[in-house]
Amino acid sequence: MPLSTSTMARDRLILAVDTSDINEARRYLDELHAHVGIFKIGLQLFTHYGPEILKIFQSTDAKIFLDCKFLDIPNTVAKAAEAATMHGIEMFTIHACGGTEMLKATSAAVSACAQKLNVPPPTILAVTVLTSISPETLRNELSVSLDMKEQVIKLARQCKESGITGLVASPEEVSALRAEIGKEMVIVTPGVRPNWADSNDQKRFTTPAQAIKNGSDYLVVGRPITSAKDPRAAAQRIVEEMQEALEL
Repeated sequence: MPLSTSTMARDRLILAVDTSDINEARRYLDELHAHVGIFKIGLQLFTHYGPEILKIFQSTDAKIFLDCKFLDIPNTVAKAAEAATMHGIEMFTIHACGGTEMLKATSAAVSACAQKLNVPPPTILAVTVLTSISPETLRNELSVSLDMKEQVIKLARQCKESGITGLVASPEEVSALRAEIGKEMVIVTPGVRPNWADSNDQKRFTTPAQAIKNGSDYLVVGRPITSAKDPRAAAQRIVEEMQEALEL
């Protein structure tokens, strides 16, 4: 379920650990553990070190978001989701475009595995449309006839009906998603850039405060923190902006 407004802003901030350098990853963990709520381990780091990298972060009681965006036949994704659940992570991603059979198989596998282990199930986050994809790319290269928001809402509706518990969505679509799905699903928003940071390769982005106001539960931030001269100060600045939005 989405977080209540009483939840600390820090707990809603996810740090993207986008590196293949184990020493750099450890530095982010040591330096920012007290300043962010969850660490996102993506394909770059996980491909280099596998499940061992999860153990390194979990040794400090850090919460983990495994961002490998599973997309395959239903049985394969279900088995991968089951394995992710066994690692004790907080959340993980799949692609929403895998179809309802894949979505339902994943939901069922996670629920059964968590029940067997007697642990809370991780949040399954379905990626609707990547934030690096522009409306022009969606239409001209991927041949999707629906506009961006229509496509995102269509996929989100399929996810909700299939038992998926969360979504990854651009800040531009969050308000429309909340109107469509209500408060029943967690929404995680990448493409978040403070006014004082570069946009980098994100095409659809907004500020932390606006993302919270739009209805996002968690915000993913990477380079505005990790590339800052003072990463702790940058993280704290973002948390303060989020907290102000939560208090409105």
